[in-house]
Amino acid sequence: MLNTFDILETIKMIDEEHLDIRTVTMGISLRDCASDSVNKVADKIYDKICRRAEKLVATCDDIAGEYGIPIINKRVSVTPVSFLCDSVESDDVIPLAHAMQRAAETVGINFIGGFSALVHKGFTLGDRRLIGAIPQALAETECVCSSVNVATTRAGINMDAVDEMGQIIKSTAFLSKEKDSIGCAKLVVFANAPEDNPFMAGAFHGFGEAECAINVGVSGPGVVLSAVERAGNCSLSELAEIIKRTAFKITRMGQLAANEASRRLGAEFGIVDLSLAPTPALGDSVARILEAMGLEVVGTHGSTAALAMLNDAVKKGGVMASSHVGGLSGAFIPVSEDAGMIEAAAACSLTLDKLEAMTAVCSVGLDMIAVPGETPASTISAIIADEIAIGTINNKTTAVRIIPVYGKGVGDSVSYGGLLGEAPIMPVHSGSSSSFIARGGRIPAPIHSQRN
Repeated sequence: MLNTFDILETIKMIDEEHLDIRTVTMGISLRDCASDSVNKVADKIYDKICRRAEKLVATCDDIAGEYGIPIINKRVSVTPVSFLCDSVESDDVIPLAHAMQRAAETVGINFIGGFSALVHKGFTLGDRRLIGAIPQALAETECVCSSVNVATTRAGINMDAVDEMGQIIKSTAFLSKEKDSIGCAKLVVFANAPEDNPFMAGAFHGFGEAECAINVGVSGPGVVLSAVERAGNCSLSELAEIIKRTAFKITRMGQLAANEASRRLGAEFGIVDLSLAPTPALGDSVARILEAMGLEVVGTHGSTAALAMLNDAVKKGGVMASSHVGGLSGAFIPVSEDAGMIEAAAACSLTLDKLEAMTAVCSVGLDMIAVPGETPASTISAIIADEIAIGTINNKTTAVRIIPVYGKGVGDSVSYGGLLGEAPIMPVHSGSSSSFIARGGRIPAPIHSQRN
């Protein structure tokens, strides 16, 4: 039975506390788009996306209007495109990225993910073609996002891929240097990448997914912040319970939107991702939640423990609200997209090392980190290796989205606007890691991966 208080509380969450559906992402299988001609594949990609996602934006707008739930982003993810690159006779696969861009423009979405490769245990010819094309593809498109999975707990870490991704990130930054290297904001390097992630830039439609599926990402840092502030001086166990109940309410709204969208679009209901995804908007910050819990500033001692508690409580509340929780589901700490993180990083309270420690207990990893443009590719690869090792050893998803901003150094900042926000250029360690990275090969899977 509907409770009047619950209805009014939800209205307040939407009106005053930034509660929204952050994204409805339609996953589309491209497994029937293979051909030996790259131009034929490009045409098939365009046609398939346009056919499947033709009504995505209008349907989401209808749901938002009928239920009063803001749906901020409408997106598409596709099967990792590298597998289509195996079948073509050309090494030039840039037309596939252009086809994805044209399709995104036609159906009216803001991002499309899946210019991706899964190379945690090795490369195919198609993987090498796609990875080599990433810098040009991201420089020449606005909506296309790319991801590369370089490790899993079961396979270990493909250090040859880690080495190459440092170079790819540098090339991507150079080719988009006129826009402050923004191409790197659309590129993620993963360990244990989920197949049903609705959030960009890491979304792709996994090989184990249905022909077409709807994955919804909810977000509510402002709602959780308000709940923590109202809780006052309670114990941490009481605070965890309050956060858990709040996450339950947020996720129920996501479940409603996912059910409606999948039904109306004739797609499978995939998952609800209950991640706390911040924005630069005032009050929509994970950092501010941690500070409301009792930290003077995020990044100080105790930040990792506070984040661990927050992340766990969010997950517990979410899994009670939906039987199909997936994706990343937790707390995001992207520096450029969180007003509190931006402020702490600018004041040097939040360092790259502390961020790395915090990623051991939350979703994703080192996200939207701006570093000096002169940072060597080997250093970027080493930063990736450290973060990927955390995910591999802890059997969790971690990722790196790092931006070496050409022409800028420590003390400067970069502004991308919108959800991408702005970020101070953070320092990196000066000691070289090049000899370690150059060894190549694979870091073997941890012993606890042997579970059969």
